[in-house]
Amino acid sequence: MATSQANSVVERMNQAGLEFLNSLSEDQKSKACFHYMDGERLFWYYPPINRHGISLRDMDENQRKLALRLMSTGLTETSYKQALQIIDLETVLGPIEKENAKGGPTWFDRNPELYYFRIFGEPGQKDPWGWSAEGHHVSLHYSILGDQVISMTPFFFGANPAEVRQGPKNGLRILSDREDIAYDLMNHFDEGQLKKAIIYDKAPWDILTYNSSKASLPAEEGLAISKMNSTQKNIIESLIAEYINQVPEQLAERKFKELREFGLDNVYFAWAGPTELGEEHYYRIHGGNFVVEFDNRQNGANHIHSVWRDVDNDFAEDVMRKHLLEYHVL
Repeated sequence: MATSQANSVVERMNQAGLEFLNSLSEDQKSKACFHYMDGERLFWYYPPINRHGISLRDMDENQRKLALRLMSTGLTETSYKQALQIIDLETVLGPIEKENAKGGPTWFDRNPELYYFRIFGEPGQKDPWGWSAEGHHVSLHYSILGDQVISMTPFFFGANPAEVRQGPKNGLRILSDREDIAYDLMNHFDEGQLKKAIIYDKAPWDILTYNSSKASLPAEEGLAISKMNSTQKNIIESLIAEYINQVPEQLAERKFKELREFGLDNVYFAWAGPTELGEEHYYRIHGGNFVVEFDNRQNGANHIHSVWRDVDNDFAEDVMRKHLLEYHVL
């Protein structure tokens, strides 16, 4: 990856971060801004809960545009569209829950304006800074140091419903590719490979790394890519790309390079649950620091949680450790 390419992403983030920051009043800044090393930076979660930061609801129209522009700097055109669709899906989920409640109370306020933005540190300075955009089923976290993006995980997208089955958005499946490619892969395995790949008879209730600040998993489980044929390898590489290609091309290229250096043959694919379409299911892709989890069990297997994580460097943990040792320890 050329330095100039890396700089272009950082320059866009710096500019968008500053423009958003400068649009806020002092009161808004007190909600949105934190020191980079504040523990708040390591807290993330994907249900519709009250969060720190400033929500779209508490911004004017221009501030909302600037907040979403900042979010877009960490995404591709496709993943940015997916993020907006996930946010808008609250307008579908709300009426479904009210109908299911049959006049009783519903648990959450399904409001597409309850997505929160936080700035850690100050954009464009020599010290590290970061930003997050988070709400129901969207959780994005970026850290920048100098002219480099030093972390882009955890990266979480979810969808409820996974498939809209009524109303004007009937048939919408925002995260369809990451589900369909995995099914395609399972359908290409022979009986022996399936026995290796399937690690649990039932899908877990949620992703196993949950919202931990540091991903913790057992050793790689399932079927190693080294045990797949060329067709199967092409399919799982497409599935891996579905996650890495959520970030801008120059950042994705860096991640692919790291994964190739680790060795794709050393990456494992694991499945849990039945293999029939529409049944509750889970899969994991795990090799070294690279982890992807996908779960579709809740709400009758129509509720997706998916996450991409870097075991050692979520929230730039590894990079910052090295930086502090090199520059701040005598």
